[in-house]
Amino acid sequence: MVKKKSSYACNACGQKAVVWGGKCSGCNAWNTMEEVVEREEPANSHRYSNWSGTKATLVDLRNAKTVTHVRWDTGLTEFNRVLGGGLVKGSVVLVGGDPGIGKSTLLMQVVGHLSPRAKTLYVSGEESPDQLRMRAERLGLGEASIQVFPETELEEILAMMDEQRPDIMVVDSIQTVFSSQLTSAPGNVAQVKECAAQLNKKAKSMGIALFLVGHVTKEGNLAGPRVLEHIVDAVLYFEGESGSAFRMVRAFKNRFGSVNELGVFAMGEKGLEEVSNPSSLFLTAHEHPVPGTCILAALEGNRPFLVEVQALVEDAPTPNPKRFAAGVDTNRLQMLLAVLNKHASVVAFDQNVYVKIVGGVRLTEPAADLPLMLAAHSSLVDRPLPKGMVAFGEVGLAGEIRPVTDALTRLKEAAKLGFTQAMVPLACKHNNLASVKGIDVTYVSRVDQAIGLLRELKAAA
Repeated sequence: MVKKKSSYACNACGQKAVVWGGKCSGCNAWNTMEEVVEREEPANSHRYSNWSGTKATLVDLRNAKTVTHVRWDTGLTEFNRVLGGGLVKGSVVLVGGDPGIGKSTLLMQVVGHLSPRAKTLYVSGEESPDQLRMRAERLGLGEASIQVFPETELEEILAMMDEQRPDIMVVDSIQTVFSSQLTSAPGNVAQVKECAAQLNKKAKSMGIALFLVGHVTKEGNLAGPRVLEHIVDAVLYFEGESGSAFRMVRAFKNRFGSVNELGVFAMGEKGLEEVSNPSSLFLTAHEHPVPGTCILAALEGNRPFLVEVQALVEDAPTPNPKRFAAGVDTNRLQMLLAVLNKHASVVAFDQNVYVKIVGGVRLTEPAADLPLMLAAHSSLVDRPLPKGMVAFGEVGLAGEIRPVTDALTRLKEAAKLGFTQAMVPLACKHNNLASVKGIDVTYVSRVDQAIGLLRELKAAA
């Protein structure tokens, strides 16, 4: 007989406990411990035993075969870029994002494009077939052969996978799926772990390319245990400002391609449309140069693009000045202000400082440090930066400006868009940046030197 055992798990971090407690010992959250009843499998009959269908053997890595992965063209060049060149057969991809940002729309476009060449199955736990039909007609996919299965019970979904044997499958969403073998509610930590693991096992054994749609918390993280992100092959996040038509899809994990690749889309009447030139999205056409703005030559994955960094520094009417950052980490802003004070004698601790990255993109690379400092200083002294200037560079706590990757690629993108001046780290000089025509390059090695050179550069008209 299969026995059942009861324990308690935190619905925020997944920490388990034998008895209930008001506070989770793992993440220190209150009132998050919920009872979980799980099956206790008999010996030698675990449901995950030998899931691949073959017995594992010892392999010398030097003799391991190199496998060329079969990829499908999703019909969206930007999405192919994020996936590493296309959708890999047998891969499991987790897609997360805020409600209504376009996750279901994107995946409907993908399965609709691939339906003539591959057998598709769309498992919907949130929308009815009528609602999906309305979306397909709006996207121009009314005649696409997409098999829809409105079911949330895991055992029924697994049985349908055996019956249909699809090539591509979407589960929307993983938080709505539940296993009848567990007594906890859908979305519970134990349910999400069990359902994701079972679907991953089945998809791998059958060679199905599986998309799992995941909910996010109010902090913007994927809801459920972090093990959900570990068992999948790729983790994609939708980014974008509320009310904006532009969307960014970023890869945070990809076993079949590079991470931090960025795909840029615009939400239109017929679904998500590709934006081939992201720089046009992230740059603002000011009639005259304004204080507090600096153009960053950024690099996401292998793609260079220019983005505008804006800063507003004002006198604080209260004893506790505010720090707000949209698109960058607030702690990072605090650190850069401290470096400005220590190594460039630019005092902003008694000022309110607001920083924003135009277009809703979130910057994670360290090359944004120098443009952030230049924009903050420009707003503080109420003087615009020189016209046609871009900058990039990492700033250290000792006040040094460190090199960044692919400086030549960044500079070529800036020159292509008509920029004429650039402030870059001195350590990037060996990258032959002088070969880029049309751009006057200024090299800096320290923060105080960068601030001092701004006064010497030609002022904006």
